[in-house]
Amino acid sequence: MSNQLKNETSPYLLQHMDNPVNWYPWGSQAFEKAKAEDKPIFLSIGYSTCHWCHVMAHESFEDEKTSELLNRYFVSVKVDREERPDVDSVYMSVCQAFTGRGGWPMSIFMTWDKKPFFAGTYFPSRPRYGMPGFSDLLTAIAKQWKDNRPRLLHSAEEVIAHLKEKEEEGTDADGRNLTETAVELFRRSFDETYGGFGPAPKFPMSHNLLFLTLYGKQREDSVALHMVEKTLTQMRKGGIFDQIGYGFSRYSTDNSFLAPHFEKMLYDNALLIMAYTAAYTVTRNRLYLDTAEETAVYILREMTSSEGGFYSAQDADSEGVEGKYYTFTPEEVIRVLGEKKGQEFANVFDITPVGNFEGVNIPNLLKSDDIGVKLGEEIQKLYDYRKKRTKLHLDDKILLSWNALMIAALSMLYRVTKKETYLQAARKAQSFIGRNLCEGFQLYTSYRDKKCSGHAFLSDYAFYSAALIELYCSTLEKDYLEKAMLFCDETVKRFADCKNGGYFLCETDNSELFMNPKESYDGAIPSGNSVMAYNFVRLYRLTKKENYGGLAKEQIAFMDGQAQHYPAGYGMFLLAKFLYENPLEHITVVLKDKAELEEVKKRLPFLADVAVREEGGEYRLLHDKTTYYVCKGHMCLPPVNEI
Repeated sequence: MSNQLKNETSPYLLQHMDNPVNWYPWGSQAFEKAKAEDKPIFLSIGYSTCHWCHVMAHESFEDEKTSELLNRYFVSVKVDREERPDVDSVYMSVCQAFTGRGGWPMSIFMTWDKKPFFAGTYFPSRPRYGMPGFSDLLTAIAKQWKDNRPRLLHSAEEVIAHLKEKEEEGTDADGRNLTETAVELFRRSFDETYGGFGPAPKFPMSHNLLFLTLYGKQREDSVALHMVEKTLTQMRKGGIFDQIGYGFSRYSTDNSFLAPHFEKMLYDNALLIMAYTAAYTVTRNRLYLDTAEETAVYILREMTSSEGGFYSAQDADSEGVEGKYYTFTPEEVIRVLGEKKGQEFANVFDITPVGNFEGVNIPNLLKSDDIGVKLGEEIQKLYDYRKKRTKLHLDDKILLSWNALMIAALSMLYRVTKKETYLQAARKAQSFIGRNLCEGFQLYTSYRDKKCSGHAFLSDYAFYSAALIELYCSTLEKDYLEKAMLFCDETVKRFADCKNGGYFLCETDNSELFMNPKESYDGAIPSGNSVMAYNFVRLYRLTKKENYGGLAKEQIAFMDGQAQHYPAGYGMFLLAKFLYENPLEHITVVLKDKAELEEVKKRLPFLADVAVREEGGEYRLLHDKTTYYVCKGHMCLPPVNEI
């Protein structure tokens, strides 16, 4: 049998279309049915590569008895968090208010008018882990709905009032010592032994590393750079980096970055390409550039559609076993590589009979002194073998915001390597967005199976504007810069909170939920508000337009207030704030001949504000040759012919 999900395009929703649960997608049909039948809504939020989402699906949603309870007492709604970040954000706040924590799968019980009265994450099929069994929970909630509904509704009103009050709270903005406070917090939480910050699980949090790299360089702070280098080196050596197929998993379950949660997300790999590329430009450690390029190899080889868009994620599970695709035994390695080469590979990559992960082995270099060991031919053989051994689920929807991050990352990588492959991929992906996820100034969140879905959110507009800025910086083609300004202006029109500052997640006249959050915290992905601060700062420095200077000042003041309670949680904003307070070199290039532009691009620094203009006014050619006017802070240098 098929339920109401069969016509959806989301891979996550389609994974559940044959469940005996009569799932509905988010929409009026489900809410009207619940109201007509006087039933509560069970809302389940997850994503297609989520391990515990799979577990709960197998245990409960594929179970006939559990499904019968859901179908009898509830109207069940499935949401892909990546397609509906607004639904995910609002109800994640609800889940955290009820339980003190959040995660996926997210389980929300609510009224037909979307008011939540109970929340949690994963529930086991039978009581364990100190949690009730899911069937018992369904029965208890159905009884409460029948016998004690006023209490449930009161609970819903209380949590909504609490969240609205919290959302409207203002904070006095004093950002004078924010960056230094954040750096000190990073120092306190830094793991000197293994790199990273805080205890396991450890997430890459690349925007924090980007901020520390810039801060360390500009302030000549060796401790800040040490934290970056230790972390990047340990991650490259660890199992969080796929030593066979390249690319990074979502996070490490242990302190040493050995054992990852094996799912690979597009956004992580985009942000890590940026972090490793930036670290290379400061340290000239070739390991970092190699890692960025290997990650790009993975993206272009496995995560890129023929049309140029980038896919979303690869699963942690194969054949129902987490990490099966990625792990090896010594016998397998020797069988594929032969006795001599197999043993050499096993010695270098920590492949032992005992195993380093649940009796099998995650290839890693944590015990190898030389991480420059070249076993490229052997790695390729194991890569080919692994692809035939078992299959890996691909979430092939194309998300605008995550694609924008990868466009920005590949643009940055091109600026350092000058390899056209990366720029061509970035251009092609940007063209894909223009054809499939954009109508005039209306952006759309996701694309799959030749269909785009959902009006876009703040992060889509903010990240796309940032991608266009990075494409301009790599190509110096004014069309990209002009387009970035137009989409930035459109973001202000659609999302700005003109009364209290900052930007809403949803368009101000297009929110269907009981609140429209202003996300500012930089979690695994930078927030739209932080990226808007970055965009305004970059556009102001690139164009010298005072309107962007004013917007940058206003957004930084708003974010200063948001970041007061824990500045280290706002890494992307700190990067924007630091760039605002410590401007990059501004280089005006006056071309003798437009044909010289390609050569000019090769000479420019990785991170600078560059404007190209024709001769005229105060900008004249020196010695009748292409001329560079360089300014930094409040000082300009004499014009020169060589940068």
